[in-house]
Amino acid sequence: MLIAGEMEEDAMDVGLLIARLVFGLLLAAHGCQKLFGWFGGPGLSGTATFFESLGFHPGRAFVLATVLAECGGGLLLALGLVQPAAAAPIISVMIVAIATVHWGKGLLGPSGIELPLLYLTAALSLALTGPGAYSLDAALGLTQWWTAEVTAVVLATGVVAGVMSLGIRRVGPAVAHA
Repeated sequence: MLIAGEMEEDAMDVGLLIARLVFGLLLAAHGCQKLFGWFGGPGLSGTATFFESLGFHPGRAFVLATVLAECGGGLLLALGLVQPAAAAPIISVMIVAIATVHWGKGLLGPSGIELPLLYLTAALSLALTGPGAYSLDAALGLTQWWTAEVTAVVLATGVVAGVMSLGIRRVGPAVAHA
């Protein structure tokens, strides 16, 4: 018979597993829309054209980086493997998506910021809570690596990468200065 504390801990681990699986797999599917055109997505060429219209050149390279973050990060989160390192590129991509595509459309409007904000928040929350007992990190004994300090540095790297991506973006026609 389980005592109350053990039941609460088990319930939390099951909750983390469900959150990781649903979020991670949906985010990976979101990336597959961009890369393969699955689930009604635009595919690599369509997404590259869109990225270039946002000022990200070459578009294909930025799409591949985004897909790696979404598919790779999503699958790693679903598995509960290197969770903060999986979350950091997701956070980076969502910062860029919010700033370049969704910001001016409001919170709940068509293409508003709610979806990328939810993705960013879920990635951050899962990175901060840890993967739980039902994860590859736990099975492989890797959870001890993810101290608060290491997690903070890894997540901060994701934020900095997002801001840097925005900084290298080319907006509008180049203007020659005499």
